[in-house]
Amino acid sequence: MNPSVHKGPERRLAAVLAADMVGFARLMELGESAVLARQKLHRSELINPQITANRGRIVKTSGDGMLVEFTSARDAVRCAIDIQSGMITREADRAPDRRIQYRIGINIGDVIRDEGDIFGDGVNVAARLEQLAEPGGVCISDIVHQTVTDGIGEPFRDLGRQRIKNITRPIRVWQWTADPPERAKIPVMSQQQHVRFCASADGTQIAWASVGNGPSVLRAPHWINHIEYEWQNPLYGPFIDTFAQATKFVRFDQRGNGLSDRKVTEVSCDAIRQDMEAVVEASGLKRFVIFAKSQGAGFAVDYATAHPDKVSAIVILGGYLRGALRRDSHEQVVLSETGRRMIEDGWGSPNPTFRQFFTSGFVPDSGPDVQDTFDEMQRLATDREDVLRIYDLISQFDFIEMASQLDLPVLVAHVRGDRRAPLEEGRLIARTIPGARFIELPGNNHVLTEGTTAFDQFFEHAIPFIHQHS
Repeated sequence: MNPSVHKGPERRLAAVLAADMVGFARLMELGESAVLARQKLHRSELINPQITANRGRIVKTSGDGMLVEFTSARDAVRCAIDIQSGMITREADRAPDRRIQYRIGINIGDVIRDEGDIFGDGVNVAARLEQLAEPGGVCISDIVHQTVTDGIGEPFRDLGRQRIKNITRPIRVWQWTADPPERAKIPVMSQQQHVRFCASADGTQIAWASVGNGPSVLRAPHWINHIEYEWQNPLYGPFIDTFAQATKFVRFDQRGNGLSDRKVTEVSCDAIRQDMEAVVEASGLKRFVIFAKSQGAGFAVDYATAHPDKVSAIVILGGYLRGALRRDSHEQVVLSETGRRMIEDGWGSPNPTFRQFFTSGFVPDSGPDVQDTFDEMQRLATDREDVLRIYDLISQFDFIEMASQLDLPVLVAHVRGDRRAPLEEGRLIARTIPGARFIELPGNNHVLTEGTTAFDQFFEHAIPFIHQHS
């Protein structure tokens, strides 16, 4: 047989490493020749030798990244960590915004090798994991973590399951960073949670979960959510746990978020109401209280109007019934338009500055560590295209007239200095819904954090109210 004859594609199992340089275009603008020279030096002195030492094969390179194949997941992970650790030392004397940093993703899966290149889900997942990684970090799939966890001796943090582009099933993701954050205490109640999926009216798959026992409470969708990863987030975990200790707490990821379908055809108030209807049916809820935070107040009113026989009461926290563009306020319009530009220009950027526009408004009273976890929550929970569609929807909806027709018990709680939903919007809800009770809470945070007076006061009122009206 002629050895030069192409044998055709070959399928096999392999560990795939995908890497790219963070902010390549920006660094090139700052000094093209110097950046390329440094990159070349890093490749020849650190990256390529590590790949060779760990028995890897460079499949292809691009201006800012590479694809590498390994026969062993352990070799791939060891190689990635050694590269990232070495890069810290090699770039230490550079200003933070001028450092060359890489993001790396690793997966084990079927690959198709054809004419020296590789294709398939194993490659696609590795590339998506690389995009999820922090600058200087390594993200690996759960199958890789199970393979190497006892042999690498390095700490990985569970990022929960994530939606991967073009992959129908959620993938559990683990991340290594050189300076891992302090491990958050994960509430015991989280172990009782089992994520399920149901189909909305248009076929969109919605991820939902129920935890706890007691009066039934359905959480309306709010800004950004991820029903698995929320438990590990110090901002959301304690809040969910407190609810779950006293109620049967049902939550779901709104379309475009978390484990629910991304890039859906429709993002509208009608579609979100249909998502709520699907979750209610799937979870077997008969009559329940709706907990509505932020824009969830509008969605709660919409659902309760359509299904008055199912909703016994509503608890609203930091809510609003009209979007920022419907408030007849120049300041609100400017803030809304600025927020949209921040999403459009930088949501998917590894630079957190763009997302921190929102973080600083949601948790201004919290320290940098807590704010970082909120930023990470946003980065992991959704993509720029999806969050833009959600943002446009909630900026313009108006449920004021509908709310004025409600006839059920409503508790409205609002933080005095809330920077995302002004206090006046909470007061407006209380004035609009007949018989609504209003509670003003101290502080400035839109998201209530454990250990604050506002957190304690909210639950002192909310839990008895829920039990009374269930």
